[in-house]
Amino acid sequence: MVKRLNELMTALPSVLGRVGGDVEVSGICADSRRIRPGHLFVAIPGGSADGHRFIAQAVEEGAVAVVGERPPAALSDVPWGAFTYLQVPDARQAWGWLCAAWEGFPSHALVLIGVTGTDGKTTTTTLIDAVLRAAGLETGMVSTVSARFGGVEVDTGLHTTTPDPPDVQRYLARMVESGATHAVLEVTSHGLAQHRVAGCAFDIAVVTNITHEHLDFHGSLEAYQQAKASLFAGLTASFRKEGIPKVAVLNRDDDSYRYLSPLPADRHIIYSLVGPADVTAADVAYRPGATQLTAHLPQGQVRIETHLVGAYNVSNVLAAAAVGAALDLPLEAIAAGVAAVRGVPGRMERIDEGQDFLAIVDFAHTPNALRQALTAAREMTAGRVIVVFGCAGLRDREKRALMGRSAGELADVVVLTAEDPRTEDLDEIMAVSAAAARQGGKRLGVDLFCIRDRGQAILAACQMASAGDLVIACGKGHEQSMCFGDVEYPWDDRQAMRRALHGETLDTLPTAR
Repeated sequence: MVKRLNELMTALPSVLGRVGGDVEVSGICADSRRIRPGHLFVAIPGGSADGHRFIAQAVEEGAVAVVGERPPAALSDVPWGAFTYLQVPDARQAWGWLCAAWEGFPSHALVLIGVTGTDGKTTTTTLIDAVLRAAGLETGMVSTVSARFGGVEVDTGLHTTTPDPPDVQRYLARMVESGATHAVLEVTSHGLAQHRVAGCAFDIAVVTNITHEHLDFHGSLEAYQQAKASLFAGLTASFRKEGIPKVAVLNRDDDSYRYLSPLPADRHIIYSLVGPADVTAADVAYRPGATQLTAHLPQGQVRIETHLVGAYNVSNVLAAAAVGAALDLPLEAIAAGVAAVRGVPGRMERIDEGQDFLAIVDFAHTPNALRQALTAAREMTAGRVIVVFGCAGLRDREKRALMGRSAGELADVVVLTAEDPRTEDLDEIMAVSAAAARQGGKRLGVDLFCIRDRGQAILAACQMASAGDLVIACGKGHEQSMCFGDVEYPWDDRQAMRRALHGETLDTLPTAR
């Protein structure tokens, strides 16, 4: 495929300056090492390197056009005359719009639903997709776990949040090609702040909750909240599709309602566990393997059974039901879609190897998610709750104490271990959580343990368990790697749990060597 630069640049929100004429572009790339002849190179500043430093290299490799933030006068040692340069106020944002234009703005042909929040995004995204399909709609979905379009499912990567713009737009384009009419996209705060979904015309924006997380990246809770809010702030300004209103689905039970509800939308649909709201739950019955509730929606009420457990998953179900209400889907389809979701990989996922206690792997890696997971675990067993978890290095430091305190208060036994320590000292990370767990009532060596190797930690937890207990490993969920230093090592909590249930350990990490 080849497109003219002049055609592509019409998609950009702003162009501050230009040097050079129109050229044919054969691809768009933000990595100078992957430039091919005819490419447009997007020079993105920040991160580990400034893309402006690699303009000359990109041109040498065949780039015919460059988009960057620096004025031409500030660029030295570049072969002027050999390429066309566009100066923009934000190169990351430009990258997103250019990729959307390259694929022909596929979101314009879809009813696009964006799901954001601190916890519950993947589960809610999966539930919404299932509800849409139960209503007979052709759908596509992109979540933290995978992307699905046209009957094909692809892994979205290690530690991946929202994919980069080329992948997002390519996935959406494949959905359109496969005949999809609706798409559900999990949208993270990083994805919003870094404009990975620029050029996506959302029709429905959904929030699960916004709590303490990613302050290492955003700098403050306010900045984190603003990043999440941008999904809603952009709703009415985005491309409008005939007959499709712009709808905000908000959680009245969460503090985010306070600052999201004033943002404009054609319609606000509010959900709540306790009300008052447009979508509420009544007669909720929790069982170890399922939850039943009556959902009250604007179009009526329906009895729903879900295989998901815990009050937080009832909230996720209500969020999905609210999307069904926004699209005026039949009540029966909403109930059938929710019931069809047997589980989400790495989310309260049971591991059964014939043991006489429950073993669960969950992605809970934030203070709120850990508290919710342990609360749900309490509802699933009359025995002890034994939790294994850690906190990531080079990430939000404040949550280490918050998570330690929650575990100390809510679990019977706490086993602290590694979770992507990166270049930080693992013992120092665990010490902060251990001190907080002691404040929550735990005693080191009695019901609080620090085991550096995650495989050994999960094994130890399983060996402590008696009949009727529950062992839950939190923090990694579906992820397939763990980072020590700058290296990603293969790791799967579910595989580690299975081995532990047979008295073995998974020893792929450097702490096991």
